[in-house]
Amino acid sequence: MYRTSLVSYLPRTRGTTSVRLSVGAGGRQAVSASFSTSSSSQAQRTVKLIEVGPRDGLQNEKAVLTADLKTSLITKLANVGLRTIEAGSFVAPKWVPQMASTSQVMTSPALDALREHYGDSLSLPVLIPNAKGLSTFLSLLEAQPRSSVRLSNEIALFIAASEGFSKANLNTTVQASLDSLPPLIEQAKTKGLKVRAYISTVLGCPFDGRVDKTKVADLSKSLLDMGAYEVSLGDTIGVGTPKGWEELIELCRTKGVDVDKLAAHCHDTYGTAVANVLKCVELGISSLDTSIGGLGGCPYSPGATGNVATEDVIYALESSGISTSLLPSPLSSSAPEDLLDLGSERAKKFVEIAEVGEWVSAELGRTNASRAGAAAVKRMRWLREKEEKRKAKL
Repeated sequence: MYRTSLVSYLPRTRGTTSVRLSVGAGGRQAVSASFSTSSSSQAQRTVKLIEVGPRDGLQNEKAVLTADLKTSLITKLANVGLRTIEAGSFVAPKWVPQMASTSQVMTSPALDALREHYGDSLSLPVLIPNAKGLSTFLSLLEAQPRSSVRLSNEIALFIAASEGFSKANLNTTVQASLDSLPPLIEQAKTKGLKVRAYISTVLGCPFDGRVDKTKVADLSKSLLDMGAYEVSLGDTIGVGTPKGWEELIELCRTKGVDVDKLAAHCHDTYGTAVANVLKCVELGISSLDTSIGGLGGCPYSPGATGNVATEDVIYALESSGISTSLLPSPLSSSAPEDLLDLGSERAKKFVEIAEVGEWVSAELGRTNASRAGAAAVKRMRWLREKEEKRKAKL
């Protein structure tokens, strides 16, 4: 059995935090985190989740979903409460066939209805790889009827922190990639679009190995100075550890980067994604990229698994007293039992979210990579079957 401790949690300015490894049967390791904070501060902490499953998740899956299934996924995610959902990418279809239907998805009647229903509370950003991608997206915006809610109010741009990955993914150097962004940012802002930036391979590269964290901090500062409102730090191949994230974020601070303008993008290849998320939140990060059902991977890194699962992050944070704004507020001090009591409104809402992960995993013909989500759905099904059998005997 694993020994774990998960109690109230907040950043270091409000208390203390420690993370340790516990060794269970067979020598397997589990992360055990213990936190100490004031209960009065607990309710004040909220972390924003950016759902990247429909873009970063699907683009790294072998199966290609139809445009209708993609719009269904985005609709399901919005209807369970997610309000920032990366909807697609304007990349060359021959390189990323999974994103070939992005224009069709963005202009679909289903997403038009979704935008009309949720208004400004819903954001559907798209990834733009280069000037051609931006031109394609701006053409869609210009062709849209003036009376309609805008297709999107935000784009995301990206660079890599390592030369090997930049060459493989973008066919250029890191510096040349960085130098290409100011005109794109200026053009996007002229059209009234917000700009978010990604940095890939911040803690490790499949080609170059270890990545210089000082370089990552410098790139983060440059992107913010160029006009990005937020920089998402991507552990693309999932080799990060809490210590590595701490070193990186502290280096960003020393470079004058406002941590409020950083987001964490964790992958779970080595099973450390949730521990890394908790460490990042402790250090002041308040935006997290997550993927429903743990969708995703990295085509350049054999064995690399998907993004940290949205459901796993919700479970870890909400059970630790940190709000994601996706579940009802707890009636008492937060604890894991709040989500294990399937009669509670919080648990029911969590299962609703988890069922989206089960659904899309089935559509892709893959195993649901969210451990918390899969467990919650199975437990709810078991209880429902048990109740049906009880009623049948009456």
